[in-house]
Amino acid sequence: LNQPNQLINYTLSQADTTLILGHRNSEWCGHGPVLEQDIAITNISLDLIGQARNFYQYAAELINHTGGLTKMGSVATEDTLAYLRDASEFRNCILVELPKGDWAHTILRQFFFSAYQFFLYKKLELGCDEQLAAIATKSLKEVVYHLRWSSEWVIRLGDGTDESHSRMVDAAQGLWSYTDELFIPSIEEAWASEQGIASDVSTLKDEWLVKVKEIFADAHLEIPGNTKVQAGGKEGSHTEHLESILSEMQHMQRTYPGCEW
Repeated sequence: LNQPNQLINYTLSQADTTLILGHRNSEWCGHGPVLEQDIAITNISLDLIGQARNFYQYAAELINHTGGLTKMGSVATEDTLAYLRDASEFRNCILVELPKGDWAHTILRQFFFSAYQFFLYKKLELGCDEQLAAIATKSLKEVVYHLRWSSEWVIRLGDGTDESHSRMVDAAQGLWSYTDELFIPSIEEAWASEQGIASDVSTLKDEWLVKVKEIFADAHLEIPGNTKVQAGGKEGSHTEHLESILSEMQHMQRTYPGCEW
């Protein structure tokens, strides 16, 4: 890939990951355990989708600048990039596309991701790409809240009743094998690191693990033992769950091309 395409693909990977997790969390809207937390997880969904919009808008600008077109033959927009790309073209990590599961799974996934995102954006805002740095700076204000909120819930559930603790243990066992992919550099991430745009994601793992261990200790949870690494999403190899998400999310745009709100 040449330099413009590398930057486009890196930007799309950031957009895809936040969009898919935002969509997953939105499935709790109207179904949260209590009204206040129903609203909280829905607001986090909106934050993540807002971050995705910023990344997609920048990616569209880069694509149009290079004269690229979408499959439909139109100029790229945030909508065409979100709604007209197939699952194999998405570059989100597998962790975010997994079903929402119960409240414990949703909470723990958000904690794992928010901790990663916090350290990622802290580095990205210092990078040499002004637009990506600006998006990271703006998003960090939201990520700090997401991390605090999810951390408190991990502790609340882990150090709660026997039932809530058991569910958190199950969530940790079910999600842990998907966390390593966050720290395995894709081609685009390696390029972004070499260019001084972003940090090498593999270097973020130690800080992330310190944070996870800190919260797990307060929650009386243990880090799961050796598990098989589940990866491939960053290269376009996804589970069937992403197809299901996109089938629902992209239905209107694909059924009525060019429709607008």
